[in-house]
Amino acid sequence: MQISFIGLGKLGLPCAEVIAQKGHIVHGYDIDSSIKTKGVFQFPTIAGAVQDSDIVFVAVPTPHDPMYDGREPAHHLPPKDFDYSIVNEVLDECNKHMTQRQLLVLISTVLPGTVRREFVHRTNNTRFLYNPYLIAMGTVGWDMVNPEMVMIGTEEGDEMDGDATMLINFYRTIMENRPRYIVGTWDECECIKVFYNTFISAKIGLVNMIQDVAQKQGNIDVDVVTEALANSTQRIMSPAYMKAGMGDGGACHPRDNIALRYMAQELDLGYDLFGEIMKARDIQAKNMAEEILKHGENIKFTSNSYKPGVNYTEGSYSLLVQHYVTELGGNIVTTLPDVVVRVHPEDEITESHDIYIFDPWKNYGNTR
Repeated sequence: MQISFIGLGKLGLPCAEVIAQKGHIVHGYDIDSSIKTKGVFQFPTIAGAVQDSDIVFVAVPTPHDPMYDGREPAHHLPPKDFDYSIVNEVLDECNKHMTQRQLLVLISTVLPGTVRREFVHRTNNTRFLYNPYLIAMGTVGWDMVNPEMVMIGTEEGDEMDGDATMLINFYRTIMENRPRYIVGTWDECECIKVFYNTFISAKIGLVNMIQDVAQKQGNIDVDVVTEALANSTQRIMSPAYMKAGMGDGGACHPRDNIALRYMAQELDLGYDLFGEIMKARDIQAKNMAEEILKHGENIKFTSNSYKPGVNYTEGSYSLLVQHYVTELGGNIVTTLPDVVVRVHPEDEITESHDIYIFDPWKNYGNTR
């Protein structure tokens, strides 16, 4: 098939490249013409990129104000929806150049009700589906072809919808696992995506609360508790995200909770679980900073990224902890003194500096 990707950023580019690797012809467009691709034919305009394509995927950002990304405290900020202006502009342009023969598929994250309110009237020249992805930065290509489930949103949520069937048949040519295919209304698929992310945020908040309790109460090994809960899969959870340590981060989860705060306010739910999740995230970062500063005031962080293996700093919990280290009087430094490592307690050393490694994920095992 001929496939197009509008948006070749952190999400669109790995997805476009893996589809090309599976044997499909892939066209792409991005506002940044300097992006290098493998196997994707790039076009200078959206019109050129969508011409003759069977399926056109739109993978452009729905950003928040930078203050809302999670690298600094965010629970006190007023609730705010995502910014849909980029999606609107791209859908308008796609609609100018596409026909009813083609299928337009939006994969960007939006709040429930947005497709029906904001986007559908912009796609009257073509056919439209909403199909958000469950991916993580650093493993986007793999996640796309090994998803837990594939969500496909249509107007009525009809499983027999011909466009949904077409998209499922396409995905079956590239998938490496056998995912569940969930066909629902646009609104249901919007809901599945954002609540999937906020379940993860809540889970990480709870497991790090156990860490706080263990630290303040004493006589509790947090790993004993979390491992017991992680293996309790009959009712409450899977083992994923069940290691206490750094908090939730990245370009999706913190901001999704902020957007859901906005939704809860707009729908007048009368409560705000999402604000409490963000508040817990902020306070847990402050608790971590306080624990670090018990051992000295000059602190070096090994990375500013939000998780190992990627260089992205959007929503970085490392930066959030650094914010509190500085607020509480500590100094963020880029170098530390040379150290002599005592391999055995009886080793003689003539000079040393007290250096403490704060290792919340226990990557260094039980060393001290």
